[in-house]
Amino acid sequence: MEVQGKIKRISETQILGSGGFRKREVVVTTEEQYPQHLAIEFVQDKTELLNNFREGQSVKVSINLRGREWVSPQGETKYFNSIQGWRIDAVDASAQAGSPVPPAAAFQPLEEMNDEEQDDLPF
Repeated sequence: MEVQGKIKRISETQILGSGGFRKREVVVTTEEQYPQHLAIEFVQDKTELLNNFREGQSVKVSINLRGREWVSPQGETKYFNSIQGWRIDAVDASAQAGSPVPPAAAFQPLEEMNDEEQDDLPF
């Protein structure tokens, strides 16, 4: 799954427990009719992925939904959900406006091709 929006906040890395579990959270605000503020957590070595991003930047985040069950000492069962990120990419504002356009360097004009390349056509 993917979430796209603007970074509202990036937290500092937290180290939890004696095992050194690392966790870092980014809040992404979606850009839709009813924007949502989604807290996405990155854990362990993935916390470092957020180092190259800043608040206000447009991003696309690849996520997994996580759920867990917890039974209280009184026997009551509760369920908790979290959104865990595993990849984050910057989104170019101009690319959002329309379909992507390949760079001009990707095309080689026919007159610049040598005879060998011109004869290599499949038809």
